[in-house]
Amino acid sequence: MTGSGFEIGGAGAADMELMRAWAEEEGWNPGDSDRFAFAAADPEGFLIGRVDGEPVACVSAVRYGAGLGFIGFYIARPAHRGQGYGIRLWRAGTERLRGRLVGLDGVVAQRDNYRRSGFRPAWVNTRLEGVPGGSGVPAGVELVDAGSLPFGRLASYDRRFFPESRDAFLSLWTGLPGRTALAAVRDGRIEGLGVIRPSAGPSRVGPLYAAGPEVAAALLRGLARHAPDGRVCVDAPDANAAAAGLLAGLGLAPSFETVRMYTGPAPEADLAGIYGVTSLELG
Repeated sequence: MTGSGFEIGGAGAADMELMRAWAEEEGWNPGDSDRFAFAAADPEGFLIGRVDGEPVACVSAVRYGAGLGFIGFYIARPAHRGQGYGIRLWRAGTERLRGRLVGLDGVVAQRDNYRRSGFRPAWVNTRLEGVPGGSGVPAGVELVDAGSLPFGRLASYDRRFFPESRDAFLSLWTGLPGRTALAAVRDGRIEGLGVIRPSAGPSRVGPLYAAGPEVAAALLRGLARHAPDGRVCVDAPDANAAAAGLLAGLGLAPSFETVRMYTGPAPEADLAGIYGVTSLELG
């Protein structure tokens, strides 16, 4: 309890759907079923602020492993901004992650505010949207249903690109109804992974991992075939210099940017293989 009728508590299932709706109103185009995988990542990592019982703000502060945290869903409802509710939730979230390296993907306009909280830029994500053009799959590469592969192999591959194990999250992220997860396989090796999920706007793609641009392009085209109108959007990190250029070359156009920031040095990951980040909310 924080006083003045404002109370912070853990988010329930209905609250998680409300957070998704708020994110949609902010123009972030969240995946329709993301909340189910999010809750599996850290069931206690989602906070709601209420004034006299009415939800007015939210934040997520998800713990990964023993040393990593990630902040997302930092939203105050327009009618309740400027009253201190958001910053109280922010402090509650950061307190939950005390002692960890903490990351976030923030809107560019808030970059200086995050700096004042101790965050430093690591890279910029550019969201690109459209119907990917071109055709073909690299010689020797096969695109297969990721669910047909042993889950342990998928989880091990994901660890190349994300600094902590997140098996419970990944199992739902790749397997929820309505989603398609494709793996690029060459000579029995996984050389790429992509997931597409429905949303209110263009279908969201993330992650998009690949051994190279041709594999990434083939995966994206394969995933786009599962979008209702062929339109997709991908958040491409400029830490991989080839990512945004590849997507633009396939006919996708930039729509907005976010900044990946950390409270310390960015954790080690195979950034050259990330063509699209998994999620702006959970990393």
